[in-house]
Amino acid sequence: MKNNKIGHSGTIEKIEGDILFVKIETSSACASCHARGACGVLDSKEKIIEVDAKGENFAVGDVVEVVLDEYLGYQALILGYVVPFFVVLISLVCFTVAGFEELLAGVYSLVLLIPYYLILYSQKDRLKKKFVFKISDRCY
Repeated sequence: MKNNKIGHSGTIEKIEGDILFVKIETSSACASCHARGACGVLDSKEKIIEVDAKGENFAVGDVVEVVLDEYLGYQALILGYVVPFFVVLISLVCFTVAGFEELLAGVYSLVLLIPYYLILYSQKDRLKKKFVFKISDRCY
């Protein structure tokens, strides 16, 4: 089985010890459209990603490709979007069946996301060890 990677090109903004801070720019699918200047839907964001680069020699301003194993990208997608969706959906159905008014059921369902994201936040150190970004071998 081939281990696919998800990659983004970025620029090294800062170096602290063995940690590189790489700035990548993400954009929506319409960002490459020829009419993007006239369109108000354009969604482009800069993100800083921490990359462990032990034993490698890089300098601020170097252009690199940051990669993550594809299966880890899917796991992040599940934790960040799929699980919360089902928390809201299932709780909304349960509150509605229990006789709560629709507005109240909706509010309570959204409030249930607070503990979910607090638990996720409390696990950030563990998740940081699992979701490891690397510099692609192709860039140097």
